[in-house]
Amino acid sequence: MLSTYKEKIFKKIERVPEEKMPKLYRIIHLLTTELGSKKTGKRESLKGIWRGSQIDDSIFLEAKKSFFPYEYK
Repeated sequence: MLSTYKEKIFKKIERVPEEKMPKLYRIIHLLTTELGSKKTGKRESLKGIWRGSQIDDSIFLEAKKSFFPYEYK
């Protein structure tokens, strides 16, 4: 017998339109991968994502001004 959570999840999935299924599959796959991984203290899924990247200071400043306009009046 399915747990009540699984039953609820399956009922929700049944209501998703067929053309949205590929996106839903990717979301479920990512969730199950993350939830099933053992916690080692490191973020395995983002490991090395920023390696070699550089920050463009002008874009950073522009974003900061849009979030905190009161600091730049």
